[in-house]
Amino acid sequence: MPEHVHAITAFHSAGGVAEFRDWAEELLASAQAAPGHTSGRIAVDGDPVLDRAVAVTFSHEEQLHRWLDGLDREEVLRRGQQRGFWRSSGDVLLADDGPMTLGVGAFRHAVTVGGEEEFLRMQVRLARAAAGQPGYEGTIVLPADPRGESLSLVRFRTERQLEAWMRSAARTEALSGLRATLRKDFSAVSNTTPFATTVRTEDGRTVMTPNWKSAMLVLLVLYPTVMLLSRFLGPVLDGLGAGPWLGLWVSQIVSVTAMQWWLMPAASRPFRRWLDPIDGSGARISAGGAVVIVVLYAVTLTLFATVHELQFWDYAT
Repeated sequence: MPEHVHAITAFHSAGGVAEFRDWAEELLASAQAAPGHTSGRIAVDGDPVLDRAVAVTFSHEEQLHRWLDGLDREEVLRRGQQRGFWRSSGDVLLADDGPMTLGVGAFRHAVTVGGEEEFLRMQVRLARAAAGQPGYEGTIVLPADPRGESLSLVRFRTERQLEAWMRSAARTEALSGLRATLRKDFSAVSNTTPFATTVRTEDGRTVMTPNWKSAMLVLLVLYPTVMLLSRFLGPVLDGLGAGPWLGLWVSQIVSVTAMQWWLMPAASRPFRRWLDPIDGSGARISAGGAVVIVVLYAVTLTLFATVHELQFWDYAT
Protein backbone atom coordinates (compact mmCIF):
# COMPACT_ATOMS: atom_id res chain seq x y z
CA MET A 1 0.00 0.00 0.00
CA PRO A 2 1.54 3.35 -1.03
CA GLU A 3 2.55 5.87 1.59
CA HIS A 4 1.80 9.59 1.54
CA VAL A 5 -1.46 9.47 -0.35
CA HIS A 6 -3.05 12.75 -1.39
CA ALA A 7 -6.72 13.55 -2.06
CA ILE A 8 -7.49 16.67 -4.09
CA THR A 9 -11.08 17.85 -4.35
CA ALA A 10 -12.19 20.57 -6.77
CA PHE A 11 -15.16 22.81 -6.02
CA HIS A 12 -17.63 25.04 -7.79
CA SER A 13 -17.95 28.24 -5.81
CA ALA A 14 -20.29 31.19 -6.15
CA GLY A 15 -18.56 33.15 -3.39
CA GLY A 16 -15.41 35.23 -3.28
CA VAL A 17 -11.85 34.05 -2.69
CA ALA A 18 -11.80 35.00 1.00
CA GLU A 19 -15.12 33.28 1.69
CA PHE A 20 -14.00 30.06 0.02
CA ARG A 21 -10.67 30.03 1.82
CA ASP A 22 -12.43 30.57 5.15
CA TRP A 23 -14.57 27.48 4.58
CA ALA A 24 -11.66 25.48 3.08
CA GLU A 25 -9.77 26.00 6.35
CA GLU A 26 -12.64 24.19 8.10
CA LEU A 27 -12.19 21.25 5.74
CA LEU A 28 -8.44 21.21 6.38
CA ALA A 29 -9.07 21.32 10.14
CA SER A 30 -11.35 18.29 9.83
CA ALA A 31 -8.59 16.36 8.04
CA GLN A 32 -5.96 17.53 10.52
CA ALA A 33 -7.94 16.02 13.39
CA ALA A 34 -8.03 12.59 11.69
CA PRO A 35 -5.43 9.85 12.34
CA GLY A 36 -2.68 9.70 9.73
CA HIS A 37 -3.00 13.29 8.52
CA THR A 38 0.32 14.88 7.57
CA SER A 39 -0.48 18.09 5.67
CA GLY A 40 -3.05 20.08 3.70
CA ARG A 41 -3.11 22.86 1.11
CA ILE A 42 -5.63 25.14 -0.56
CA ALA A 43 -5.18 25.51 -4.31
CA VAL A 44 -3.95 28.75 -5.82
CA ASP A 45 -6.97 30.88 -6.79
CA GLY A 46 -5.39 33.41 -9.12
CA ASP A 47 -7.66 33.14 -12.15
CA PRO A 48 -11.20 31.86 -12.90
CA VAL A 49 -9.77 29.29 -15.32
CA LEU A 50 -8.09 27.49 -12.38
CA ASP A 51 -10.19 25.27 -10.12
CA ARG A 52 -10.72 26.04 -6.49
CA ALA A 53 -9.59 22.95 -4.62
CA VAL A 54 -8.47 21.53 -1.30
CA ALA A 55 -5.68 18.93 -0.98
CA VAL A 56 -4.97 16.74 2.04
CA THR A 57 -2.19 14.24 2.63
CA PHE A 58 -2.29 11.13 4.82
CA SER A 59 0.38 8.62 5.73
CA HIS A 60 -1.57 5.63 4.45
CA GLU A 61 -4.37 5.08 1.96
CA GLU A 62 -6.61 3.33 4.47
CA GLN A 63 -6.48 6.31 6.84
CA LEU A 64 -7.24 8.70 3.99
CA HIS A 65 -10.31 6.73 2.93
CA ARG A 66 -11.52 6.59 6.52
CA TRP A 67 -11.54 10.39 6.62
CA LEU A 68 -12.99 10.77 3.10
CA ASP A 69 -15.90 8.50 4.06
CA GLY A 70 -16.28 9.87 7.58
CA LEU A 71 -19.20 11.76 9.10
CA ASP A 72 -17.02 14.72 10.12
CA ARG A 73 -16.00 15.49 6.53
CA GLU A 74 -19.56 14.91 5.34
CA GLU A 75 -20.79 17.54 7.81
CA VAL A 76 -18.17 20.09 6.68
CA LEU A 77 -19.10 19.46 3.04
CA ARG A 78 -22.79 19.90 3.89
CA ARG A 79 -22.06 23.28 5.49
CA GLY A 80 -20.05 24.21 2.41
CA GLN A 81 -22.97 23.40 0.14
CA GLN A 82 -25.16 25.72 2.18
CA ARG A 83 -22.64 28.47 1.41
CA GLY A 84 -22.49 27.65 -2.30
CA PHE A 85 -19.42 25.39 -2.40
CA TRP A 86 -20.17 22.19 -4.33
CA ARG A 87 -17.77 19.49 -5.43
CA SER A 88 -17.19 19.73 -9.18
CA SER A 89 -15.80 16.19 -9.54
CA GLY A 90 -14.86 13.13 -7.57
CA ASP A 91 -11.81 13.15 -5.33
CA VAL A 92 -8.53 12.87 -7.22
CA LEU A 93 -6.19 10.42 -5.48
CA LEU A 94 -2.46 10.80 -5.91
CA ALA A 95 0.34 8.70 -4.43
CA ASP A 96 3.93 9.87 -4.27
CA ASP A 97 4.71 7.62 -7.23
CA GLY A 98 1.83 8.63 -9.47
CA PRO A 99 -1.90 9.36 -9.90
CA MET A 100 -4.29 6.69 -8.64
CA THR A 101 -7.17 8.29 -10.56
CA LEU A 102 -7.26 7.78 -14.33
CA GLY A 103 -7.27 10.77 -16.65
CA VAL A 104 -5.14 12.90 -14.31
CA GLY A 105 -1.73 14.34 -15.14
CA ALA A 106 0.31 15.59 -12.17
CA PHE A 107 3.48 17.68 -12.45
CA ARG A 108 6.01 18.93 -9.90
CA HIS A 109 7.52 22.40 -10.33
CA ALA A 110 10.45 23.98 -8.47
CA VAL A 111 9.63 27.65 -9.06
CA THR A 112 12.44 30.20 -9.02
CA VAL A 113 12.46 32.81 -6.27
CA GLY A 114 10.51 35.79 -7.54
CA GLY A 115 9.08 33.78 -10.44
CA GLU A 116 5.79 32.86 -8.77
CA GLU A 117 3.66 35.38 -10.70
CA GLU A 118 5.06 34.36 -14.08
CA PHE A 119 4.72 30.67 -13.16
CA LEU A 120 1.04 31.19 -12.33
CA ARG A 121 0.55 33.07 -15.60
CA MET A 122 2.03 30.12 -17.48
CA GLN A 123 -0.30 27.71 -15.67
CA VAL A 124 -3.28 29.85 -16.62
CA ARG A 125 -2.04 29.81 -20.22
CA LEU A 126 -1.81 26.01 -20.16
CA ALA A 127 -5.27 25.69 -18.61
CA ARG A 128 -6.82 27.89 -21.29
CA ALA A 129 -5.15 25.83 -24.01
CA ALA A 130 -6.32 22.57 -22.42
CA ALA A 131 -9.88 23.90 -22.09
CA GLY A 132 -10.28 23.58 -25.85
CA GLN A 133 -9.44 19.87 -25.84
CA PRO A 134 -12.02 17.03 -25.78
CA GLY A 135 -12.76 15.69 -22.30
CA TYR A 136 -11.05 18.50 -20.37
CA GLU A 137 -12.41 18.82 -16.81
CA GLY A 138 -10.14 21.31 -15.08
CA THR A 139 -6.72 22.40 -13.82
CA ILE A 140 -5.60 22.67 -10.20
CA VAL A 141 -2.43 24.41 -9.03
CA LEU A 142 -1.27 23.75 -5.46
CA PRO A 143 1.18 26.09 -3.69
CA ALA A 144 4.68 25.00 -2.75
CA ASP A 145 5.04 22.16 -0.25
CA PRO A 146 7.77 22.01 2.45
CA ARG A 147 10.25 20.86 -0.24
CA GLY A 148 9.54 24.03 -2.21
CA GLU A 149 7.72 22.24 -5.05
CA SER A 150 4.39 23.35 -6.47
CA LEU A 151 2.05 20.78 -7.96
CA SER A 152 -0.24 21.18 -10.95
CA LEU A 153 -2.92 18.70 -11.96
CA VAL A 154 -4.82 18.59 -15.24
CA ARG A 155 -7.96 16.45 -15.35
CA PHE A 156 -9.53 14.78 -18.38
CA ARG A 157 -12.53 12.48 -18.64
CA THR A 158 -10.45 9.54 -19.91
CA GLU A 159 -6.82 8.49 -19.96
CA ARG A 160 -6.85 8.54 -23.76
CA GLN A 161 -7.97 12.18 -23.81
CA LEU A 162 -5.23 13.07 -21.32
CA GLU A 163 -2.58 11.42 -23.50
CA ALA A 164 -3.90 13.24 -26.57
CA TRP A 165 -3.45 16.53 -24.70
CA MET A 166 0.04 15.56 -23.54
CA ARG A 167 1.10 14.97 -27.15
CA SER A 168 -0.75 17.92 -28.67
CA ALA A 169 0.81 20.88 -30.47
CA ALA A 170 -1.39 23.17 -28.35
CA ARG A 171 0.32 21.95 -25.15
CA THR A 172 3.79 22.24 -26.67
CA GLU A 173 3.09 25.83 -27.68
CA ALA A 174 1.54 26.71 -24.30
CA LEU A 175 4.58 25.27 -22.47
CA SER A 176 6.81 27.88 -24.08
CA GLY A 177 8.12 30.08 -21.30
CA LEU A 178 7.23 27.79 -18.38
CA ARG A 179 10.74 26.38 -17.93
CA ALA A 180 12.13 29.91 -17.55
CA THR A 181 10.16 30.19 -14.28
CA LEU A 182 11.65 27.00 -12.80
CA ARG A 183 14.93 26.14 -11.04
CA LYS A 184 14.90 22.81 -12.86
CA ASP A 185 12.72 21.14 -15.48
CA PHE A 186 9.26 20.12 -14.29
CA SER A 187 8.66 16.41 -13.78
CA ALA A 188 5.59 14.25 -14.19
CA VAL A 189 4.48 12.41 -11.07
CA SER A 190 4.57 8.88 -12.42
CA ASN A 191 5.09 5.39 -11.12
CA THR A 192 8.82 4.61 -11.34
CA THR A 193 9.91 1.30 -9.84
CA PRO A 194 13.08 1.13 -7.71
CA PHE A 195 14.92 -0.36 -10.68
CA ALA A 196 14.27 2.49 -13.11
CA THR A 197 11.11 1.42 -14.91
CA THR A 198 8.37 4.02 -15.23
CA VAL A 199 4.88 2.66 -15.83
CA ARG A 200 2.26 4.77 -17.64
CA THR A 201 -1.08 4.15 -19.34
CA GLU A 202 -1.60 5.18 -22.97
CA ASP A 203 -4.71 4.52 -25.04
CA GLY A 204 -5.89 2.03 -22.42
CA ARG A 205 -2.66 0.01 -22.47
CA THR A 206 0.27 -0.08 -20.10
CA VAL A 207 3.58 1.25 -21.41
CA MET A 208 6.93 1.06 -19.65
CA THR A 209 10.44 2.47 -19.88
CA PRO A 210 12.44 0.74 -22.63
CA ASN A 211 14.65 -1.98 -21.15
CA TRP A 212 17.85 -0.41 -22.50
CA LYS A 213 17.24 2.79 -20.52
CA SER A 214 16.57 0.90 -17.29
CA ALA A 215 19.65 -1.24 -17.83
CA MET A 216 21.88 1.80 -18.45
CA LEU A 217 20.78 3.47 -15.23
CA VAL A 218 21.06 0.28 -13.17
CA LEU A 219 24.62 -0.23 -14.42
CA LEU A 220 25.48 3.37 -13.54
CA VAL A 221 24.51 2.70 -9.92
CA LEU A 222 25.54 -0.95 -9.65
CA TYR A 223 29.18 -0.56 -10.69
CA PRO A 224 30.26 1.99 -8.05
CA THR A 225 28.14 0.21 -5.44
CA VAL A 226 29.91 -3.10 -6.00
CA MET A 227 33.33 -1.41 -6.16
CA LEU A 228 32.83 0.45 -2.88
CA LEU A 229 31.43 -2.58 -1.06
CA SER A 230 34.36 -4.67 -2.28
CA ARG A 231 36.77 -2.04 -1.04
CA PHE A 232 35.25 -1.23 2.35
CA LEU A 233 32.83 -4.00 3.39
CA GLY A 234 34.87 -6.89 1.97
CA PRO A 235 37.87 -6.42 4.28
CA VAL A 236 35.55 -6.19 7.31
CA LEU A 237 33.91 -9.48 6.42
CA ASP A 238 37.29 -11.06 5.79
CA GLY A 239 38.42 -9.86 9.21
CA LEU A 240 35.39 -11.50 10.81
CA GLY A 241 36.39 -14.80 9.25
CA ALA A 242 33.62 -14.99 6.67
CA GLY A 243 34.42 -17.27 3.75
CA PRO A 244 34.27 -15.87 0.20
CA TRP A 245 30.93 -17.64 -0.40
CA LEU A 246 29.38 -15.97 2.69
CA GLY A 247 31.09 -12.60 2.19
CA LEU A 248 29.73 -12.32 -1.36
CA TRP A 249 26.23 -13.23 -0.18
CA VAL A 250 26.25 -10.58 2.57
CA SER A 251 27.67 -8.01 0.15
CA GLN A 252 24.86 -8.74 -2.30
CA ILE A 253 22.24 -8.32 0.43
CA VAL A 254 23.68 -4.91 1.30
CA SER A 255 23.93 -3.80 -2.35
CA VAL A 256 20.40 -4.90 -3.27
CA THR A 257 18.94 -3.28 -0.15
CA ALA A 258 20.79 -0.01 -0.73
CA MET A 259 19.82 0.10 -4.40
CA GLN A 260 16.18 -0.81 -3.78
CA TRP A 261 15.41 1.80 -1.14
CA TRP A 262 17.97 4.59 -1.54
CA LEU A 263 20.40 4.55 -4.46
CA MET A 264 18.12 3.77 -7.42
CA PRO A 265 15.30 6.12 -6.33
CA ALA A 266 17.87 8.91 -5.90
CA ALA A 267 19.51 8.18 -9.27
CA SER A 268 16.15 7.93 -11.06
CA ARG A 269 14.96 11.34 -9.87
CA PRO A 270 17.06 13.53 -12.23
CA PHE A 271 16.31 11.12 -15.10
CA ARG A 272 12.55 10.98 -14.44
CA ARG A 273 11.59 12.56 -17.75
CA TRP A 274 14.11 10.45 -19.70
CA LEU A 275 12.71 7.26 -18.13
CA ASP A 276 9.11 8.23 -18.82
CA PRO A 277 7.89 6.02 -21.72
CA ILE A 278 5.72 8.85 -23.06
CA ASP A 279 7.40 12.16 -22.21
CA GLY A 280 10.84 10.66 -22.79
CA SER A 281 10.08 8.74 -25.97
CA GLY A 282 11.48 11.34 -28.38
CA ALA A 283 14.78 10.65 -30.11
CA ARG A 284 16.35 13.89 -28.87
CA ILE A 285 15.48 13.26 -25.20
CA SER A 286 16.48 9.59 -25.40
CA ALA A 287 19.84 10.36 -27.02
CA GLY A 288 20.56 13.25 -24.65
CA GLY A 289 19.97 11.16 -21.54
CA ALA A 290 22.05 8.30 -22.91
CA VAL A 291 24.97 10.65 -23.58
CA VAL A 292 24.80 11.99 -20.01
CA ILE A 293 24.90 8.46 -18.60
CA VAL A 294 27.83 7.48 -20.83
CA VAL A 295 29.72 10.52 -19.56
CA LEU A 296 28.97 9.45 -15.99
CA TYR A 297 30.26 5.95 -16.86
CA ALA A 298 33.53 7.54 -17.95
CA VAL A 299 33.73 9.58 -14.74
CA THR A 300 33.23 6.53 -12.47
CA LEU A 301 35.65 4.38 -14.47
CA THR A 302 38.29 7.10 -14.30
CA LEU A 303 37.71 7.54 -10.57
CA PHE A 304 38.23 3.89 -9.71
CA ALA A 305 41.11 3.52 -12.17
CA THR A 306 43.11 6.42 -10.73
CA VAL A 307 42.27 6.69 -7.00
CA HIS A 308 44.39 4.07 -5.26
CA GLU A 309 42.40 4.25 -2.01
CA LEU A 310 39.30 2.99 -3.84
CA GLN A 311 40.96 -0.01 -5.50
CA PHE A 312 39.87 -3.06 -3.49
CA TRP A 313 42.37 -5.35 -5.23
CA ASP A 314 45.20 -3.23 -3.93
CA TYR A 315 43.86 -2.05 -0.56
CA ALA A 316 46.36 -4.04 1.51
CA THR A 317 49.42 -2.45 -0.08
